[in-house]
This record gives sequence, structure tokens and C-alpha cells, in this order.
Amino acid sequence: MAEEADDGTGGPCSADGTDTTGGDRPAAAPEQPTALRRDRDEAGRARSARPRDGLGRPLPYGSPGVARQPEGVSRTPAQSLAEAQRLLDDGMPFHAHEVLEDAWKAAPEAERELWRGLAQLAVGLTHAARGNTVGGKALLDRGASALAPYAEAAPHGIDIAGLLTWSRELTGRLAGSGAVPAAETAPRLRTADA
Repeated sequence: MAEEADDGTGGPCSADGTDTTGGDRPAAAPEQPTALRRDRDEAGRARSARPRDGLGRPLPYGSPGVARQPEGVSRTPAQSLAEAQRLLDDGMPFHAHEVLEDAWKAAPEAERELWRGLAQLAVGLTHAARGNTVGGKALLDRGASALAPYAEAAPHGIDIAGLLTWSRELTGRLAGSGAVPAAETAPRLRTADA
């Protein structure tokens, strides 16, 4: 007798998925239509090919969107900060987060929390600009906590003190407000002399 398993519908099926109840229902779920399958890259990793707006919100397939930041780009810290600042200034903190995330992943161990904190601040601004005050506050707080240990060193000319002040002020503004304008609210990542 074939070994029985649950086919996901509550009925038994054999180990190979064949229905053992004698019924004519399929033992396995039908394959998803192409439009519902997850987008994958060449290596099989999940990647969303849906277009996104300037705040990273998914748009319907076929809609014009903002070009995504390529992943895994190797940049110097100065290049990462310049590109992230450009994106922040253009009102695209979600995209700035992607640049800062690449820097985080490539950073030496001693700087990982620095770059992670910067990425979290960008995501916090993204949430705040989308009107998600709870998410915005949470990410701004996490980002500030990650940056605080670097305040005295200020690596790469990053204005840690200014970013901590900016984060506290934005968190306070989110108390009862809706969405904030991303470009007008964006912080300066580096000191004026860096």
C-alpha cells in the first residue's frame, strides 16, 4: 500500500501526490498563472520587477515607474554618500536606502552599524513620506540608535550629530501629522566641510 500524506485539502494522497480517495480532484494545487509567479533573477533569487514610484511603492505592471537602483554596486564611502544624498534631495529616500544598504553589506565589520543606521534613517523617511508615522518613528529611532556610537568619530565626514538631531525633530513632527514631503524633509548626510 502506498504511504499516505495530506494533500493540503484535508484528503489523503500518496507520497507522489496521487489522490488515494478515489475522487477525481487533483492532488496538487494547480500551477500559478505567469502573472502571479514571483519575479526571479538569473540565480533564482526573488526580485520584484514591478515598477515603483519615487517612494518605492509598487505600481501596476506596465506602469511607468522610477528606475530602481542596481543592487550590489561597489562604491567608495564618498560615492555612496553622494549618490544617497542626490536621491534624498530628489525626494527618493527608498532608493537612497538601497544605495546605503549596498554600502552596509560591503562595509568592514567596524562600520556595518554606521551604514545600517543610515539605511534605516532613509527607510524611516520613506515611511514618514508615505504617511506611515508608526513605521517612520520606529525606523528613525533604530537608525539613530545605530548611529549614536559613531558620534565622536564622524567617519567619512558623516554629520552624525546633525543626523541625530534631524531624526529626533522628524520623530517629534510625526506625532500627529500625516505624510511629510520627502525632498523638503531630507537630511544632510555629511558636514558642510566634508
